[in-house]
Order: sequence, then structure tokens, then C-alpha cells
Amino acid sequence: MSEQLIYGVHPVQECLRAGRPVERLYLLRGRRDQRIDELIRLAEVAGTAIRYEPREQLDRLTGTTKHQGVAAMLGAQSYLTLDQFLERLKDIASSPYLVMLDEVEDPHNLGAIIRTAEAAGAAGVLIPERRAAGLSPAAIKASAGAAAHLPIIRVGNLVQAMETLKAANFWITGLDADSTDQYTAVDWTPPSVLVAGSEGKGLRQLVRQHCDQVVAIPLRGQVSSLNVSVAVGVVLYEVVRQRGGAVK
Repeated sequence: MSEQLIYGVHPVQECLRAGRPVERLYLLRGRRDQRIDELIRLAEVAGTAIRYEPREQLDRLTGTTKHQGVAAMLGAQSYLTLDQFLERLKDIASSPYLVMLDEVEDPHNLGAIIRTAEAAGAAGVLIPERRAAGLSPAAIKASAGAAAHLPIIRVGNLVQAMETLKAANFWITGLDADSTDQYTAVDWTPPSVLVAGSEGKGLRQLVRQHCDQVVAIPLRGQVSSLNVSVAVGVVLYEVVRQRGGAVK
């Protein structure tokens, strides 16, 4: 992954706190408050160059007026491969669980899922290389800093990744509104993967066929589905509940 720009106080702050390589910190000229002072302190500790820019320049740099007077150019950071991720799991004593996304294309949904997954103690989020949102500035901002802390795994073939995870003793559960089985009926205590589909089409048929089981969230109103980030959040906190509320 090449250098990328992120913006917003909290995403930039979390990247600095997490030790992400930050090449340059851009701040709105003339603005000083407690949060900006903390960013300056973190940047100085990390040896990050700081540049003070007028609002118009920050607007052009970020492509938005919603930057909160803060932007940062991150150094290159690679996604993890699945093999790298599984190697890291050898040091985790507890039973890990992760989220797999099947062609989720909205960066705001990706960011929201990363945020919830990190908060719920998931071990990572796995995404495909093609026809899916990646770690864009919009996704990172929507993650509210969680993207700096949670491993993001990117794979070329989702079905092959599923088979690799099965071989590593993960139990794979797909989320599909058409299923007659409810998500609360699943035992989420073994190593688990929650697979969620795209915003419009849901799970692709081939991905659905390679799940060990497929479950749904019961809906009592008139709408036929939930937003994918909301659906993932509902299920992840069932995982947390079954594991006694401990998220780490």
C-alpha cells in the first residue's frame, strides 16, 4: 500500500498512539486547544514533521471541509496476508474470532465494521482484493481510529481463504437474511469467522456454499434487511455475550 492521507482528530491521534508511521502532520494554522496540543506532543515524540496550513489548503489536501483542522500523511503500511495473520495467532491464547467481508464496497460501512470489530475484541477483519472497499481515508476516518489497532487481512480469493481457515480449525458462519436459523443458536465460543455480504446482494452463492452454517437476524418490522455494519455489530456482541462479556 502506498502513502495515504487521513484526516480528523481521532483517526490521526490513534495512528500516532498506535505507532503507525506518520510522515507529516498537517494542522490548521492558528488553532490551538488541548486536543491539538496532544497531537503535537505525540508527533514530536514520534519525530513526525508538522506543517501548519490555512483552511483552504487543508480543504484542497483532504478534498473535504470536514477535516477538523487535522490531517496526516501515513507511511506505507501493508495489509496482512492470511498466512501472516495465522502466524500471529499462534501467540494468542484465547479462541480468536474474525470478520470476513464479501465485496462490501462502501468505505463507511467498512470503517464502521472495523470500529465495531475492534471494540468487540475480534482478531481481525478479512477483505478481498477486488470489488471491495479498502483502507481509504474515508474508511479509516469512519473507523474512528480502530484501523490503527486491528489487523486487516486482504486475500485474492475468498473461498480459498475460507478453506484455509477451516484447516486452521475455524468454524465459518455466514450471515444471510434468507436463513431460517438464528444467529443466537450458534456456539460462538470456538475459533469463529463471521462472513457478511455486500450491501445490495448479500453473500455470493459460492461463498454461502462454503460456510459451515448460515444464520439470520430476526426482523420484526417492515424492512427486509439491516445495514451490513449494523448486522455485523449485532452478531459480534452475541459473540461477546457468549464468551462471558470479556472482549480481549
